[in-house]
Amino acid sequence: MIQKTMDMTKGSLLPHLKRLAIPASVGFLFNTMYNIVDSFWAGQLSTNSLAALSLNFPLYMLIMSLGVGFSAASGALIANALGSNEVIKSRKYLSQSLTLSILSSLVGSLLLLTFLEPIFLLLKADGEVLRGAVAYGRIIVIGMPILNQAPIFSSALASRGDTVSYRNVLIAGCIINIGLDPLFMYTFGMNEAGVALATVLIQFLGLLYLIRKVISREGLKNLRFRDYIPKKQYAVEIIEQAVPASANYLTMSLGTFVITWFISRFGSNAVAAYGAAIRVEQIALVPTVGLNVALAAMVGQNNGAKRLDRVVSSYKLSLLGGLVVMAVILPPVLIFGRQIISLFTETEAVIRMGYDYLLLQGFTFYSYIILFQSNALLQGLKKPAMIMWMGIYRQIAAPALVFSILCFILGMAERGVWVGLIFINWSAAIMTLFHALSILKSQKEIIAL
Repeated sequence: MIQKTMDMTKGSLLPHLKRLAIPASVGFLFNTMYNIVDSFWAGQLSTNSLAALSLNFPLYMLIMSLGVGFSAASGALIANALGSNEVIKSRKYLSQSLTLSILSSLVGSLLLLTFLEPIFLLLKADGEVLRGAVAYGRIIVIGMPILNQAPIFSSALASRGDTVSYRNVLIAGCIINIGLDPLFMYTFGMNEAGVALATVLIQFLGLLYLIRKVISREGLKNLRFRDYIPKKQYAVEIIEQAVPASANYLTMSLGTFVITWFISRFGSNAVAAYGAAIRVEQIALVPTVGLNVALAAMVGQNNGAKRLDRVVSSYKLSLLGGLVVMAVILPPVLIFGRQIISLFTETEAVIRMGYDYLLLQGFTFYSYIILFQSNALLQGLKKPAMIMWMGIYRQIAAPALVFSILCFILGMAERGVWVGLIFINWSAAIMTLFHALSILKSQKEIIAL
């Protein structure tokens, strides 16, 4: 018989963390490999195709920002409701999140279709790069309502202690993608558009599987049609939680636009190098994503149960886990990073610039862990406002100033971006850490009253 919900308010925290984080990390590893498969096949087609997909990376993040926002909101609210034994309310949070996500995705899709080509022109795309970027982006944008549902169902399952189901989706998706990409690209002659079509189709199949899993865990049990109609009571709570997370992810996409804009000043090789290098960087960060998922669920349930002591212990445990991950994962990724980048392209300039990026980002690795774990804590505590403001600082305000100085005034070219990211990410991590600690202190004082 399926255990409907894991009770994370009792028992040792380490088993809960491992049970949630390990499957999530494995799943996101395959999700990263999925992206690498896309980059590999695009690189086999041409360097222009790889550049076209690199230009679409910020657009894809922009599209997913809505799904991530509603996913974070529903996950936090569902976990808190389960922790306080409000099961019916947890189900309504899910149904309301799904409806709001679909509606916002439809609006976003229409807007992006209108401005798709001007976006790529702004990034200095032209010729074959522009054609490939538009062909890929158009299909991804049309599939936006499908792409944004899976993260919500995934969060609903994680809040109940199930990260295995989404892991299965990501593993299966990666394997299927290995065959679908060349089928659509070469056999059907769709080139870059074939990569996008494969993504939308695989996401749709995964969505059907996740819906089935949520139903089996009674996540939507006894809900009627009226429960899917937006209601002010739930919509306000969901939007309050979703906006900071969505805005943070949105600023990440805008930040990638900012980075890409600066890098594009130095040629298509620099753009291709950045696109390939961040794929490798994602490999190293994958286990930390599992920790984020685990911490958000654990904090949510224990916060709902008023167990702040377990919230604090979960936060400390996840930060320690991130330190262990860094010690184990980072060295081999840096050592073999050049070889991995060379899988995407044979252009020596691209390989050299991409590997230079990886070596410098090794200095900022743990700052990502501090930042993301602190964000997961704030989301689980239902205090996510700082996430949005720090996203604006880290992705837009600081890069605009720091990159301008390093790249142009000091003449460091694309390396100015690589170096600038070290300062920006560490300053953001430290500020977020102190804010998270102040929130925990205030929560303790409230409980003491």
